[in-house]
Amino acid sequence: MEHHGSNPEEKTDEASLKEKIFNSAITLFAEYGLNGARMEQIAEKAGTTKRMVVYHFKTKENLYLRVLEHVYTEIRASEKQLNLAGMPPVEAMVQLVESTFDYHAAHPDFIRIICMENMQRGRFMQQSAVLRTVNRSALDLLEDILQRGQRKQLFNNTVNARDVHRLMSSFSFHFVANSYTFTLLFEDGADSAAQQAHYRAMAVQVVLRYLCP
Repeated sequence: MEHHGSNPEEKTDEASLKEKIFNSAITLFAEYGLNGARMEQIAEKAGTTKRMVVYHFKTKENLYLRVLEHVYTEIRASEKQLNLAGMPPVEAMVQLVESTFDYHAAHPDFIRIICMENMQRGRFMQQSAVLRTVNRSALDLLEDILQRGQRKQLFNNTVNARDVHRLMSSFSFHFVANSYTFTLLFEDGADSAAQQAHYRAMAVQVVLRYLCP
């Protein structure tokens, strides 16, 4: 008897198209924001039609929210892959700061999307059922490092994970978000790789000086 069911190749093609649409949306939302990016642009970049974008994601607002959740999930996943629990606390903190700085530098679209969401006063983030849970891991990771360091009297007992995260993130975020203006005003002609290495080392120094008694 002939089996009438979904063709595995068709499912693969559909999944591939959905991923192309999603990646296209990340690029265009980062470039133009929610209001500036059009569904037709997203479809064209993905090599498909607006109808297929609507089929997979319903509305532009829903697609934007999925993108927002995705970029946060990706950075939190990168932190978990560092396996810092087995490292001595100071080494773990250095690794986390360096990795955070490098991640921001390598993912400018993440920065742009977060900037756009802040310009919208976090309107879509408030609608997400998963973002608070996803991002809690950032503080859990820091709390583990801090507690291990505090028990060994390596870190000041008055510091907390939230403040360290803000300090670490702000240094990394500024490097990318203000790169064009800061470079043009103060570092025109500087070697970009050397500047990244310089500011990454500075970020480590700033965090450790804040943490250490």
